Amino acid sequence: MKTPTVVVTDWTFPDLSIEETQLRSQGVELIGHQCKTETELIELSRRADAVITQFARINAKVIAEMQQAKAIVRYGIGVDNVDLEAARSRSIPVCNIPDYCIDEVADQTLGFILACTRQVVSHSQHLREGKWGLATPVSGMKALRDLTVGVIGFGRIGREVVRRLLAFKCAVRVFDPVVSGADIEKLGARPGTFEEVIQASDVLTLHCPSTAQTRQLMNDRTFALLRSGAIFINVGRGDLVDSDALTRALQSGHLSAAALDVFDPEPIPASHPVRSMSQVILAPHIASCSTPAVKKLRESAASIALAAIRGEALHSVVNGVRR
Repeated sequence: MKTPTVVVTDWTFPDLSIEETQLRSQGVELIGHQCKTETELIELSRRADAVITQFARINAKVIAEMQQAKAIVRYGIGVDNVDLEAARSRSIPVCNIPDYCIDEVADQTLGFILACTRQVVSHSQHLREGKWGLATPVSGMKALRDLTVGVIGFGRIGREVVRRLLAFKCAVRVFDPVVSGADIEKLGARPGTFEEVIQASDVLTLHCPSTAQTRQLMNDRTFALLRSGAIFINVGRGDLVDSDALTRALQSGHLSAAALDVFDPEPIPASHPVRSMSQVILAPHIASCSTPAVKKLRESAASIALAAIRGEALHSVVNGVRR
């Protein structure tokens, strides 16, 4: 009898020891390869019983060549690198890990907001340069108590961000098209339409998935709706934002600051203007990171792949395929 196989198309961990230990103890072989091309993805996944992926593009052509895959599992919450419809047409469930890194990303969001409103990075750099006193005008030093923060997306992470914000006494406005206003109000925030939330915001933070409806949600028109001098935070997905529009809004001063864990494209090109803007805080897509979060992510992905091979019910299917 053939040994079942799980393949990992790419990963940013030091190794695959966690997954390998978990799967081999159950009689499943793990094969990992840092795939760089579509051809490599096809060759690796063609005869796999389950596929685990991180950032590799699992497109329709790759999926069409899968001969026996019982699931595609994404290391993460977002699944925008997997063609969900192509997998659905082949009756292959696509699963994510929806319940990891919630606190980590919410904490990163608050860290970004406080760093911008309290000018943390500017003053650190100011002092390192041998200077003393304010690095920015007093008007750049803000208390959250005096601000309105807009939150786009009220899922697991968005809710935790709201909980943290309310402790700082700011007004919180929320937009989520699939959550009732009553649910938002229960947590202590005020619901509104997308335009209402943007227009009311001194700080805007994104916590929605990348879909056909949300890509480039923030563009020239929507940035213009923000209050002059607003602060923009993105720890969601880079393609939620038109990067050129963001650059223009920062260059014009309409946005006073931004803090970005994600960007489009990634890595941010070395010559991109945002890399040299002192009012922009950048991080290399690391908001989800902590030792417990990464461990949970990897163990969960391996468990889902194993369940798929065994024919067990999968509880985090995002493309509607049930087996």
